[in-house]
Amino acid sequence: MTPKVTTVGLGYIGLPTSALIASNGVEVFGVDINPEVVETINQGKIHIVEPDLGDAVAQAVEKGYLKAGTKIKAASTYLVVVPTPFKGNHEPDISYVEAATKEIIPHLKEDDLYIIESTSPVGTTEKMRDYIYTERPELENKIQIAYCPERVLPGNVIYELVHNDRVIGGVDEASTQKAIAFYKDFVKGELYATNARTAEMCKLTENSSRDVQIAFANELSLICDKAGINVWELIDLANKHPRVNILQPGCGVGGHCIAVDPYFIVSEFPMESQIIGKSREINNYKSFWCAEQVVKAKQEFELKHHRKPSIALMGLAFKPNIDDLRESPAKYIVQRVLQNAQDEDYYIVEPNVESHQIFKLTDYDEATKKADIIVFLVAHNEFKNLEISEEKVVLDFCGIYK
Repeated sequence: MTPKVTTVGLGYIGLPTSALIASNGVEVFGVDINPEVVETINQGKIHIVEPDLGDAVAQAVEKGYLKAGTKIKAASTYLVVVPTPFKGNHEPDISYVEAATKEIIPHLKEDDLYIIESTSPVGTTEKMRDYIYTERPELENKIQIAYCPERVLPGNVIYELVHNDRVIGGVDEASTQKAIAFYKDFVKGELYATNARTAEMCKLTENSSRDVQIAFANELSLICDKAGINVWELIDLANKHPRVNILQPGCGVGGHCIAVDPYFIVSEFPMESQIIGKSREINNYKSFWCAEQVVKAKQEFELKHHRKPSIALMGLAFKPNIDDLRESPAKYIVQRVLQNAQDEDYYIVEPNVESHQIFKLTDYDEATKKADIIVFLVAHNEFKNLEISEEKVVLDFCGIYK
């Protein structure tokens, strides 16, 4: 197979994107450094939990439109969909983007299209352009280079990849237009043209906006706890105002986007990003506060009953009904609570994960029956209709009961 598209990175965004393009009859070659991921995909199976993705991959592989490997194959379009983690003090690390680009460079030819989808600091696409032209000066202004961030919701990725609007920014007008023409073949949402720097900042802005709004809700929850007010009722009443729309509080903020992307702005513009930086602090503090509340409940139980309680910690994912544990505040809370463990029994529950390399997982029915203290960290559907004895101590950090 000579692919038309080579996708570098087959994770939560790269694999669905590859499957979507392949399902439109385009030959796609997906690249990942993990041989197990490659083998799984070539068998028509998937290594992540995402509705409808399994069928899409199975059909694309069966029809021969999707194959995977650990080494890049030459194509006419290259998509870079690799992680951009932190280094040092929450400084964005674009080494994965650089490494992917380095592998792509020898295969580039005139009129090829190179697109970064990875969340990136402002200026990353231009840096990669300069890197490519330094290594391949004969290609200067003869290939198209653009940035197009994803904006999908885990658990609904396949639908949103097709129907959500996209912002597409090239390093020049020709690059922007060629990238728009590429996405137009499989995206039904509107495609908005801009430049690469604005497209990069747009992605960071979207997730920072969400983080700031969640921080307001989490700050309210801390205030309401001290004031003896039900925060869920308060927000519901406040939202009756026609121009007020407060989000729901939780045990923090997680995931590969909202808990990460604001730091890309704060790192580069520390003096200007006061609200964005403070919101990150508030949402991180909420997780710490939740862990402290569990320790407090444990101590109160011991004083009252003169024995150690058993504790159920309900949920590890960063949001409801998915298996994604990246940057999860629930996972942080569980780790922090266990650091203070003495002789208590702990039941750790995550219905969307079969097993975990660190935590021993327990079925949610068993956990809630055995535990004296039940701590809801993630509002998974499985938790919403549980029958729980009034004798149990319940800490609800995610609005199961509101």
